[in-house]
Amino acid sequence: MLTLGIDEAGRGPVIGPMVLAGCLMDEKTEKELKKLGVKDSKQLTQKRREFLEEKIKEKSETFEIVLVFPEEIDYANSKGVNLNTLEAIKAARIINKINKGFKKIKVIIDCPSPSIIKWQDFLKTKIENLSNLEISCEHKADKNHVSVSAASILAKCIREKEMTKLKEIYGDCMGSGYCSDPITC
Repeated sequence: MLTLGIDEAGRGPVIGPMVLAGCLMDEKTEKELKKLGVKDSKQLTQKRREFLEEKIKEKSETFEIVLVFPEEIDYANSKGVNLNTLEAIKAARIINKINKGFKKIKVIIDCPSPSIIKWQDFLKTKIENLSNLEISCEHKADKNHVSVSAASILAKCIREKEMTKLKEIYGDCMGSGYCSDPITC
């Protein structure tokens, strides 16, 4: 059975995107990546994440990246779609894109919502074909599952690259892009 891990980086940005990533891999690849030191992106240096990003892309069956910019988050919010709901919609987009031609996939998602079951039930309404999927949403999935850790690394690396592009235009005075950062606000 293949495993599709999904995670995000940059949740709730005011500058730069929130990035969701999905990594599809078999058990052998999970073991290889674990030996290489794949774990939650927050536990790794930027240099180590960049090294592992290439290994993950090389060894995974496939991967998918979705960028969600602050304008889209604000627009969704103005239409009554909160960030948790928007994240479920984007995670479903990754699942729908990857779920083509594979027999059985176990999907593991790092759940952003305190209500795992409610969030998972909504997510399922956005998935086109559930027949070959086993879906598991949980907190701390990025620490507990290599496939989700791999997705965490890809998402973080893409976010860092997007922030670097913005800093080249606007300089370092924009901070991290989060409202909790006094330099950003």
